[in-house]
Amino acid sequence: MCALFSQIILQAQTLKYTNGNNAWNADSLGNHRVVLQFAGNGKVAHALIKWRRRDENPESKRIIVQDEKGKQVKNLGTENLSRESVDLYFEPASGAGKYFVYYLPFKNEGRSNYPKGVYLKPNVVDQNWLNKAKAVKVNSLVSEIQSIDAFNSFYPMEVIATKAETNALKSSYLGDSFMVFPEDRLYPIKMQNDLPYRWIQNGIKKIFSGVASKGEHYSFQLGIFALKSLQNVSVSYSDLKTKSGKVISSKFINCLNTNGIGYDNQPLIQKVNVSSGKVQPMWITIDVPKTTVAGIYVGQFTVKANGQSKTVKVSINVQNQLLVDGGVGTPDKQTRLTWLNSNLAQANTVVAPYTPLTVEGNVISLLGRKFEINTDGFPKQIQTFFNTEMTGYTEKANNLLYEPIHFHFYNTPKIQEKFTANSFQITDKEAGTVKWKATNISANLSMDVEGALEFDGYAHYSVKVTALNDIEFSNVDFHIPFDKSATKYLMGLGEKGGIRPDTVKWKWDVANKNQDAVWIGNVNAGLYFNLRDENYVRPLNTNFYLQKPLVLPKSWGNDNKGGIQINVKGSSMLADGFTGPRSMKKGDVLYYNFNLLITPFHLLDTDFQWENRFYHKYGSLDTIKATGATVVNIHHATPINPWINYPFIEWKKMKTYVDEAHKKGLKVKIYNTVRELSNHAYEWPALRSLGTQVYSPGKGGGFSWLQEHLDSNYIPAWFVPEIKDAAIINSGMNRWHNYYVEGMNWLVKNVGIDGVYLDDVAFDRVTMKRIKRVLTQNNHPGIIDLHSANQYNKNDGFNNSAILYMEHFPYLNRLWFGEYFDYQKSSPDFFLTEISGIPFGLMGEMLQDDGNPWRGMIYGMTSRLGWSDKSDPKPLWKAWDSFGIKGSEMIGYWSDNCPVRTNNPGVLATVYKQKGKTMVALASWAEDDVRIDLTIDWLKLGLDAAKVKIIAPDINQFQSTGNYPEGKSIPIEKGKGLLLILE
Repeated sequence: MCALFSQIILQAQTLKYTNGNNAWNADSLGNHRVVLQFAGNGKVAHALIKWRRRDENPESKRIIVQDEKGKQVKNLGTENLSRESVDLYFEPASGAGKYFVYYLPFKNEGRSNYPKGVYLKPNVVDQNWLNKAKAVKVNSLVSEIQSIDAFNSFYPMEVIATKAETNALKSSYLGDSFMVFPEDRLYPIKMQNDLPYRWIQNGIKKIFSGVASKGEHYSFQLGIFALKSLQNVSVSYSDLKTKSGKVISSKFINCLNTNGIGYDNQPLIQKVNVSSGKVQPMWITIDVPKTTVAGIYVGQFTVKANGQSKTVKVSINVQNQLLVDGGVGTPDKQTRLTWLNSNLAQANTVVAPYTPLTVEGNVISLLGRKFEINTDGFPKQIQTFFNTEMTGYTEKANNLLYEPIHFHFYNTPKIQEKFTANSFQITDKEAGTVKWKATNISANLSMDVEGALEFDGYAHYSVKVTALNDIEFSNVDFHIPFDKSATKYLMGLGEKGGIRPDTVKWKWDVANKNQDAVWIGNVNAGLYFNLRDENYVRPLNTNFYLQKPLVLPKSWGNDNKGGIQINVKGSSMLADGFTGPRSMKKGDVLYYNFNLLITPFHLLDTDFQWENRFYHKYGSLDTIKATGATVVNIHHATPINPWINYPFIEWKKMKTYVDEAHKKGLKVKIYNTVRELSNHAYEWPALRSLGTQVYSPGKGGGFSWLQEHLDSNYIPAWFVPEIKDAAIINSGMNRWHNYYVEGMNWLVKNVGIDGVYLDDVAFDRVTMKRIKRVLTQNNHPGIIDLHSANQYNKNDGFNNSAILYMEHFPYLNRLWFGEYFDYQKSSPDFFLTEISGIPFGLMGEMLQDDGNPWRGMIYGMTSRLGWSDKSDPKPLWKAWDSFGIKGSEMIGYWSDNCPVRTNNPGVLATVYKQKGKTMVALASWAEDDVRIDLTIDWLKLGLDAAKVKIIAPDINQFQSTGNYPEGKSIPIEKGKGLLLILE
């Protein structure tokens, strides 16, 4: 058999695989072509092309043949067409010469940024012509296979072995369950369904040799070819030793596919199963210690499965060169794979502007808030100390609760379990987190409560309910009795942000609705809560929600019988999370977990809003500086940040730009998040080897590159036609977030970025805290702004953007909400709660149709410069500077202390109070043009009414000059407003 295998290798044709250097139009001809020479003998060209294609069903795809001038041949037919080879016959267009055979032509259908690559069907063949052509022997020489560029090439790891080659190899290992092919990191294994021809050429080797530097994050692969279906594949390894006894301990070695650290810093153990006939790469990382003595280190790596084992001798030649950065500056060498297991910035240290938690008895104090715990472990009272302007603190507490949060377990509508609380204790007191636990016992239940409060106002509750006997319940109710005075606004549970309805009735519907949370409160005091169980998995967000929705919590959802009702009850406003009837057997366990966010998170930083003026477009720094902007947002698909969420390839260009910006007094933030990942990421084959751990499962399709190199089981995401950057969707919470944090850290240290622009967020608050820590290290600005399109639609699961991302709000500097937010038809209360960020200590900007500048101004918002040709806040910026808005006190219309009011409820006024003068922003929601009078508290403004002039300064594209003595009969156009200066 070995002789047969050797003979097949010798007989195999080796074609050159070359770079086509974009010599043809791939959008009409496809990304790949065969180059052949027709000798000119006769009127039929016959070529035997051994193309070794990885795509399935090549017979269903068109072949196009052209001469050197692009003229297409008249007649064309095939024989013996397979993935391995084809006999191609065609009628030459121009006699002897060079011809190009395009074999994966496609057309893009669908939206430009979400294309559907459709491969062209074969042309109808003139069967009479083909039957005659088949008499012609091979008369054309196939010289090479070209890809449109190097990035699209299949060589060498996607050039398939033939069936005969594979069978000959398998016949030598008839009694084995698998084979192992050691492979270098520079040749990532990319195919699951085929052996690469490279392995046929190289043969099976039991020795792997590599070269590493001291301190390097080195990696290599063990390619598993399953001859039978394999269960629980494992890799074990010895220490690596030199002949002189020097050692690299096995503790520095890891198999990424089986062991790691989760995004949440928990150990991660993965089971690897491989179906018969499939290929599974096992990526091995070796963190070579910096203190390693140069030399050749040898060890044994053993792969085990199905009771069998195979050992590979691994020899690593450690050079004397020391890599201080672990080699991560050259990610094409897969040196960053160890980032997948990083725990960087996991310690819950306090992030500015927050302050360390303090505990006095059962009361925990945090920035602007207090949290009192009852003896049963649940909140007894929650208070905030923010003033209604959101610009300072008050000594008077704003109580959120009318009475403590509690559960009712009803045996019948009139009889319930009576719990006795005992063993309450605070178990941890740290600056960033305080933890406690309590046990509550009734006749039939044990309820174990574990709670934790963090420095930003996030509280997590794990409520484990265990049945001590078989028991029936008519209902289980979770009650949050709000103080009615703290419940003016509500959003979530299918309700858009605004004035709280008298009654909200909501039921679980995870298949269609990304809803498990609600926020209720005032501008200066509010509470968000969500209901989850121990099996919660973060769903895909935005327009991918329906492909991976919420998992119905077994406890709260109760087979869709559960829900929430919110309404006034007696002296409180009650939020009642109910489950409906259910039963528990003795020993059954249910988790009624919930999370709270106490809002606001911090005071408004109005000076940050006035000082930091974002320019959202890559361009000349001199031009940008001349506009008055101070911060440049670099989107992806730009020369210095071309590939979505992978800003590491053109990082030197980015650094040059950032350095120049800093010299000019500008800051630079970049687009970088994790919802999807560019196909240009060096690590994509290693990430794909992890199954669906990092990449979400899906139906495949999308742009041609994805179909040609990933086959299937992925979700195509954002695509940039100009540079053909094709991303795929990440699966949610996974180890890529560890890489993301490390990447941010690297960008701060090596490129000097001043922050990050987030375009929707696919990670939770754990990762958000980590990136805030690395972005703000060593006094870096660490500016984070979040953009979101309106999520309230079918594909997004009818969620509110502010609800979806509220857990991230404590770490943001600005909001940009966003596409599909209607600034013309939305009420002031919707503006305030869903768009402005003000009830949470944030401020924002407008996007859709460049916003409504008049309405925006009463929330301190403008549109963003550079985003569109019409988006031009420069005139308003100029008006701000002319007035001297920096250092002013913003007193919004929502504040009881606002010193300027109008006599028309449809026209609202926000004050910007400066010493000796005041700017008043007026905005109308009235149905028609109106004239309004101002009521002014001159004492609060510190102005003398007899000496003050009220004028409207000329502001380009905003208003004309006006003079309004005594603030009477001021004309306000429908949907617009005015800026007035009182001085």
